[in-house]
Amino acid sequence: MNFLELVKNRYSCRSYKPQAIEEEKLKYILECVRFAPSAVNKQPWKFRIVNSNDDKAKIQQCYDREWFATAPTYVIASVLHDEEWVRADGKHHGNIDVSIAVEHLCLAATEQGLATCWVCNFDAEKCKNLFGMPENEEPAVFIPIGYANDQPKEKKRKALEEITE
Repeated sequence: MNFLELVKNRYSCRSYKPQAIEEEKLKYILECVRFAPSAVNKQPWKFRIVNSNDDKAKIQQCYDREWFATAPTYVIASVLHDEEWVRADGKHHGNIDVSIAVEHLCLAATEQGLATCWVCNFDAEKCKNLFGMPENEEPAVFIPIGYANDQPKEKKRKALEEITE
């Protein structure tokens, strides 16, 4: 599939089959993440793979939604603040960098026949404590990942003329 088809096929999945993700697919996806661009190539991120039942129970405490609990695997994408590039005017780029890498993850997963969803509305402090993250690490995004058990809804998008000048 071409890139436009890939982008159109990616959606926010909210129901997953219990089927485990093949290790080779997960490695491929993470390799795509590794090559995501970042400011000054600092790569100020950490991607934690959550597969064990104990760790799944922890992440579900941070975002308690029925649909979220259906995912067989989760990824916690964190910003490493002591590694992020800071522009001369003081703007930190860690959140931008991790967002680019997360979208690489989501698109690579879609290419591999898997589904994902960005989850940002979670208890970050609880996550940090439950997973024993160091002070410099901030969990930014949860990504449930697996085989879809739902169908994408129609994507409403602004017209091209509305977003360009």
